[in-house]
Amino acid sequence: MPSLKDLKNRIESVKNTRKITKAMQMVAAAKLRRAQEAAEAARPYAERMDAVLGNLARTAGDSPTIPLLLRGTGREDVHLLIVATAERGLCGGFNSSIVKLARIHARKLLEAGKTVKILTVGKKGRDQLRRDWSQHFIGHVDMSEVKKLGYVNAHDIADDVLARFAAEEFDVATIFYSEFQSVMTQTPTALQLIPAKFDGEAASDTTPNYEYEPSEEEILADLLPRSVATQIFRALLENAASEQGARMSAMDNASRNASEMIDKLTIQYNRSRQAAITTELIEIIAGAEAL
Repeated sequence: MPSLKDLKNRIESVKNTRKITKAMQMVAAAKLRRAQEAAEAARPYAERMDAVLGNLARTAGDSPTIPLLLRGTGREDVHLLIVATAERGLCGGFNSSIVKLARIHARKLLEAGKTVKILTVGKKGRDQLRRDWSQHFIGHVDMSEVKKLGYVNAHDIADDVLARFAAEEFDVATIFYSEFQSVMTQTPTALQLIPAKFDGEAASDTTPNYEYEPSEEEILADLLPRSVATQIFRALLENAASEQGARMSAMDNASRNASEMIDKLTIQYNRSRQAAITTELIEIIAGAEAL
């Protein structure tokens, strides 16, 4: 049975914790608005580029001069998994859900006899994968010093990935991130970057035909590397919004749990205090009767 002093100290400790979680919730809410606006602003650009490249790819057909980023190496033996997570924790299951999806994908590839290589973006993903998958690591991107996410950050990652592809280090590249839906919902997503796949490939017969100058192959050779960087940038923006949404929700739950714990401890403290007072009164009465 804890003493009154222990209960009082614990109540104060939980109250201090609640102050921290409420402050973190407010900070996450402020950051979420900016991150959500950035993610939503990037979606139309990425979707439009996807549509344009999809139309170019259909027009080019099976030409042997199509860039490797589109037609691939002709093999699917080596897969590069880009696992993008947060640098910090205290955001519920945000990081774990992305890592879980990457692990499932990696196990399926290994069971199929494929080679898996992992490039992590964000410390939390690296820490979770390090124990069982460290032998598959080929690199890590540290984003801890990035105060404001910009296109240049995605461009640097894309340059590294494209350089590895040019060096024939892998055949297929897939990025794992969390797509922001709402404060309560973030969806773990796997997006294949190389060879490029476009949602608009199955266009209807009503899609207009365009004549391109220069040729489709030349335009694709210029736009495909930009598309890789754009998709990575979008994934990072979606991650940023999802992280703040998950942290806001997690800190709200933590604050609620702290409040409930304070109420329970306060009741326990009052009961213990009342029991102590009752015991003292009984002792006083018993002493007076003895006299």
